[in-house]
Amino acid sequence: MRNITKRFGPVLANDKVWLDIYRGEILALLGENGSGKTTLMNMLSGIYFPDEGEISIDGKPVVIRSPKDAFDLGIGMIHQHFKLVDVLTAAENIVLGLEGKLDLKAAARRIREICDAYGFEVDPSQKIYNMSVSQKQTVEIVKVLYRGADILILDEPTAVLTPQETDKLFTVLRNMRNDGKAIVIITHKMHEVEALSDRVAILRHGQFVGDMLTRNTNAQEMTNMMVGHAVTLNIDRPEPIDPKPRIEVNGLTIRSIDGILKLDDVSFTANSGEILGIAGISGCGQKELLEAIAGLQPVEKGSISYVNDNGTKEELIGKDPLEIAGLGVSLSFVPEDRLGMGLVANMDLADNMMLRSFRRGRSVFTDRRSPYRLAENVVRDLEVITPGVTTPVRRLSGGNVQKVLVGREIASAPTVLLTAYAVRGLDINSSYTIYDLINQQKAAGVAVIYVGEDLDVLLELADRILVLCGGKVSGIVPGRGASKRDVGLMMTKLGGKANG
Repeated sequence: MRNITKRFGPVLANDKVWLDIYRGEILALLGENGSGKTTLMNMLSGIYFPDEGEISIDGKPVVIRSPKDAFDLGIGMIHQHFKLVDVLTAAENIVLGLEGKLDLKAAARRIREICDAYGFEVDPSQKIYNMSVSQKQTVEIVKVLYRGADILILDEPTAVLTPQETDKLFTVLRNMRNDGKAIVIITHKMHEVEALSDRVAILRHGQFVGDMLTRNTNAQEMTNMMVGHAVTLNIDRPEPIDPKPRIEVNGLTIRSIDGILKLDDVSFTANSGEILGIAGISGCGQKELLEAIAGLQPVEKGSISYVNDNGTKEELIGKDPLEIAGLGVSLSFVPEDRLGMGLVANMDLADNMMLRSFRRGRSVFTDRRSPYRLAENVVRDLEVITPGVTTPVRRLSGGNVQKVLVGREIASAPTVLLTAYAVRGLDINSSYTIYDLINQQKAAGVAVIYVGEDLDVLLELADRILVLCGGKVSGIVPGRGASKRDVGLMMTKLGGKANG
């Protein structure tokens, strides 16, 4: 890629970027949120067309005006936000747009061959709307492999994968590299960069600032290059001040609409002024647990009580989210699917802020000034990269979308903050901003329930960690003093004793 420039109105997303991608290599593309990583790769995959510059494949200049052009050149991209049609099956999504006779039986056979070869699990006949986030991500990966891409671009591919699935994906990528394929991975997880990549290229503010062999650098140096100054990789963890029970969960059992047991007799207490971390491999019931507390998930049996400051308990099961709010229970929920559940993609930042407050209006007219000011505050305080607060959130990078969602929920002054992967897709600098905000909520007496995928972060941030395995509580351990190895074993094998 030579002299690649892309503008969106007044925003210069990529500024004269030069980037070489080699066959037989895994390249990690790094940069802060909004630094232009995804935009650059979107031009290689045909989503955008560069305003300036030239792209060459195998030394020959090419013009890529559409994803079809990219696929014809052997380029495939797995996007951070899913490009799937919910009402279609996995097989229909995978073959959608391909030329020739539509033979779903043959397609299903080929999909199963890919799954068997790479260790994926996809039911070709399953509807997308019945899939978990991780299953949807798997369909996206299989879709690209199905089309025979030999230049593979992955934008945050492990964000929704279990550790086991991540290991399998890395094995596949290494095999593809050894076969001479070119692979680009966009990730903010430095341990993945160090474990997987051969070379690192770094963007800052839309400009290429350098590349280096992975073996010749380290996480601290890469982070400093991304941000432009030294960043201390330490998470502050103040001691809880006068923690008191805020949420009490007893004997909670939940089944999916298919009758699958998601949570089995789960009990615990979340205290005010404390961060309770939830650890477990993807699909162990974390999503269902948070949704049940927020009033979004039907419960088979058990109880969820909100404890007021005076010790009075309010049962939350059986009440919808509005009824819970009507009781004075202030719950803020940051879901794992930020554009599916958290925000409305086609609405601008200010209107997405208003989703939290429009019912408080005292006339038929909504108050637009307060959400507008709140949006401006979130953009300023969290350094959201956007042309303005009237920009649709779908036009923001994934990390900036996450900042908007977290900022809106924290601004509602909750007494209970539920977060599912609050820093997913965020660069290190932005992640530490969110950790600071969560600690501020803790210091203000908020009960924080934090679902995270990074055990190192959980062990540094959380005061206690509840470990889920197969929908059961396999233990509750203190954040201080617990080992990553022990928590990992509890995540994969029931053991220990719940004591919290």
